[in-house]
Amino acid sequence: MRFKNNIGPQVRKLRNALAWSQPVLAAKLQIAGWDITRSAISKIEGRTIYVDDRALVFLAEVLKVDVAELFPKRDKSCRLHEFMRKIEITRF
Repeated sequence: MRFKNNIGPQVRKLRNALAWSQPVLAAKLQIAGWDITRSAISKIEGRTIYVDDRALVFLAEVLKVDVAELFPKRDKSCRLHEFMRKIEITRF
């Protein structure tokens, strides 16, 4: 399976670290100005929908992290193209 975003697992991890449910995250994003549902949060976390740059900014702001922290960490010994290929097909 080819996933549609690479930030879903980090969003889930950050949300859980804040002890927020998906509806709570959706509500906080709505307050920030992004019209999003709990279902869409689930789809982001499940990596079944694309996430655009605007969404990245909203998520980073509400989750209180830098945009870069939404992405999986890469071991610098792994070549970039190998890393990208791996995360597109790996559920992590």
